Amino acid sequence: MSVGERKVALVTGASRGIGTAIAAQLAADGLFVVGTATTVVGAAAIAENLGDDGAGIEMRVDDDASVEEGVKEIQERFGAPLVLVNNAGVTRDNLLLRMTPEQWSGVLDTNLTGAYRLCRALLRGMMRARWGRIVNLSSVVARMGNAGQANYAATKAGIEALTRSLAQEVGSRGITVNAVAPGFIDTDMTRELTDEQR
Repeated sequence: MSVGERKVALVTGASRGIGTAIAAQLAADGLFVVGTATTVVGAAAIAENLGDDGAGIEMRVDDDASVEEGVKEIQERFGAPLVLVNNAGVTRDNLLLRMTPEQWSGVLDTNLTGAYRLCRALLRGMMRARWGRIVNLSSVVARMGNAGQANYAATKAGIEALTRSLAQEVGSRGITVNAVAPGFIDTDMTRELTDEQR
């Protein structure tokens, strides 16, 4: 089956952890998957993992120009993605009293504003098709909080509010918007947490 005969899915942060597993499952389900990574090496690893079922591209979800260029490249090479998984995320843990403005804004810009950037960039194509699926990755800390992760928890609570609001905006056009909130999954990112934080 060629790319043109399959729906295109875009998975951000697909070079490791949960993103790698999501990309592999979507490919197994018959979609052509484009995964993003913040480096050329990460993008190449995604392409190797997906083989004929996908591609990897370098994209920084915290950068408007990178998202715009990446989405344009995907649309030109593979067609408009009708499935979006906003998985890319970072942590910059610190107690709020010690948290720098860069730690705060860096996490918000990647985890929350990055999801906004991708949703906004792909919605027109989904509206034209009158079909689309958006899945945003939240976290259990969105509801319960976690000491030393005020920035991260705030982004995940924001993801849940963004998801509910966007679902109301586009649901009548055949586009679903959902969030999933994993607990602590053994990934590179969670291995950096202390036992107390877990």
